[in-house]
Amino acid sequence: MLEPDPKVVRELLTRYASLRIAQAERERPATARELADVSYTLCVMMATTGIHDAVAKADALLAKGRAPDAVRTADPDGENGLPLAV
Repeated sequence: MLEPDPKVVRELLTRYASLRIAQAERERPATARELADVSYTLCVMMATTGIHDAVAKADALLAKGRAPDAVRTADPDGENGLPLAV
């Protein structure tokens, strides 16, 4: 099975989190549609049927590429090592 590009996965997770926050602050139909689209894309990309599983698999994929905690250095992409909460 092919693995998705971690940078694309990170971008989707960031967009998903931003949309969840925006929707929680003020519900809008356009935001809801975009959130549904991003959720669907994450599910397809991670080969899951639910967003919770997709986020968990995406977090695991991104964690594979990280250095161990003892030798972790600053990530130029801004990744801080924390999993995305759903």
